[in-house]
Amino acid sequence: MLDVALDPRVQLGRAVRKRRQALGLSQEGLAERAGLHWTYIGGIERGERNVSLLNIVKVAKALGTTAARLLTGIG
Repeated sequence: MLDVALDPRVQLGRAVRKRRQALGLSQEGLAERAGLHWTYIGGIERGERNVSLLNIVKVAKALGTTAARLLTGIG
């Protein structure tokens, strides 16, 4: 079984939350920028969502970064 801390979904969620908080954005604000629902953003941050590549790109753009940077070190 995969260690929760090593789960790529959890790692992505931590990266999204860290960047969002650094920008002073709420989950609702990020969701609006990304064109996604705020509950979906919450699910990403909690590591509950297996996020599609298209949505990773949307979130990254909304955070002013790239998908590659969000995914750095994950895996």
